[in-house]
Amino acid sequence: MIKALKEEIRQKLLTQNSKILSSENMDKIELENILKSILNEIVFQKHLNITEVDKRQVLSDMVDELGGFGPIEAMMKDPGVTEIMINGPKKIYVERKGKKTLSNIEFDDEQQLRCLVYKLLASTRRRVDESYPYVDVALKDGSRVNIIIPPLALDGTSVTIRKFLENIKVIDDLIKLEALDQRMADFLLACIRAKMNIIFSGATGAGKTTTLAVLSAYIDNDERIVTIEDTAELHLNQEHVVRLETRPRNIEGKGEITIRDLFNNSLRMRPGRIILGEIRSFEALDMLQAMCSGHTGSLAVVHANSPLEVIYRLETMILTSGLPISLDIIHRQIAAAIHLIIQQKQLSDGTRKIINITQVNGLKDGTVVLEDIFNYEITEVVDGKVHGKFMATGVIPVFYPLMAKRGVNLAKEIFNKD
Repeated sequence: MIKALKEEIRQKLLTQNSKILSSENMDKIELENILKSILNEIVFQKHLNITEVDKRQVLSDMVDELGGFGPIEAMMKDPGVTEIMINGPKKIYVERKGKKTLSNIEFDDEQQLRCLVYKLLASTRRRVDESYPYVDVALKDGSRVNIIIPPLALDGTSVTIRKFLENIKVIDDLIKLEALDQRMADFLLACIRAKMNIIFSGATGAGKTTTLAVLSAYIDNDERIVTIEDTAELHLNQEHVVRLETRPRNIEGKGEITIRDLFNNSLRMRPGRIILGEIRSFEALDMLQAMCSGHTGSLAVVHANSPLEVIYRLETMILTSGLPISLDIIHRQIAAAIHLIIQQKQLSDGTRKIINITQVNGLKDGTVVLEDIFNYEITEVVDGKVHGKFMATGVIPVFYPLMAKRGVNLAKEIFNKD
C-alpha cells in the first residue's frame, strides 16, 4: 500500500504542482506542505487505513526524495562515480574508474524517474516535454546531463549524467592521472600562453572538455574570454569572462539561437579569446576565418577519432553549408588557421589519455599536412590493464619561432626524439 500511495502522490504532484520541482531554490517546507495536502486528500478520498506514523514516514521519504536526487542521491555524492546512466526506471548503470556496471539501485516507476528529471532541470532554462522530448543541460556543479523521454525513449525515460570531476583542476592533476607527461604538459601550457589555435578532439567521454577546461585556466586573467556552448559547462576562474549559451526553438518552432549565431555576434564583442564548446556545423568556416583574421588563441572541441578525421569533419561541415567553396580553399583555411590538434581517447581499461599532439604544417599537393609532435604508444595489455609510454617524435613545431616572438620561451630539448 505504501508504495502505491507514493506513486499516486508523485502522479498528483507532477499533474498539479510540478512548478515547485522546477523551482531553482526549492523550499522544503513548502514542498512538505504540498505533499501533506496531497496525502491527506488521497487518504480521505480512498478511505485508506493508514497510521499517523506511516503518514509521517511517507512524508519524510517523499521530501528527501524530491528535495534531493532520489535513489541516485548517494551516487551523485560519491566521488568515485564518474557517470550515471539511467535506462528507464529499473536499469541504472554507473561508471567507476572507466568501467561501467549495472547497479542494484532502481526507481519505483516512471513517475519517480520523471520527478528526478524535474529536479535536474530546476536550475536550468531548459525544458523537456512532448514538444521537445530531449535536452542537454549542465548542473550548477558543472555535471553534464542528457535527458530523452518517451515516445523517443522506448523503454522509459533515459538520463545520462556525466559528473564534473572537482579533483581535476590543474595540469598536474592530469599528469597524476597519467593522461599526459610533464613534457607534453609544458608544451601545451606554452601553446596556451603563446595564443596558438587549438582543436580538442576525441570520442564522447574521452575527456576533451575536461582538458580544455584545465588548459583554459592558464589564460591570462586580463584577457577577455568569450565562451560559446550548446550547454554551458565551462566555469572559468578568470575575471573577464562572457558566457554565451544557445537557445532551442520554442513550442511554436521559433526563437532558436545557434552556435553560429552566437559565434558571429562574439566577433563584435572584442574577444581576447574565443572558446567554442563544440564545432558541429556551419560555424566551422566562421571559426576558421576568425582565426585567420587575428582572433588568435581560440580553443574548440570537435568529435573525431583521429587528427586526420578532424580535417575530414571540418571539410564535411563546411561543404554541407551550401556555400560555393572548393575543397582546395577549405584546406588553405584549415592550414592557415589551426596550429594544433589534441587527440584524446578512453582506452580499453577505462583510462583516458592524450594519444596525439599533432601540428598542422601547411599544405602538400593541396592537402593539409599533419605531423605528430607527441604520441602515446601502447606496449602491452596485462590483465586488462593497458601499459604504454608517451613519446616525442622529434618534430619541432613549425610555430616554435612564433612562440618565442610572443614572449613564450620553451626549451627545444623537450622535442628530442625518444
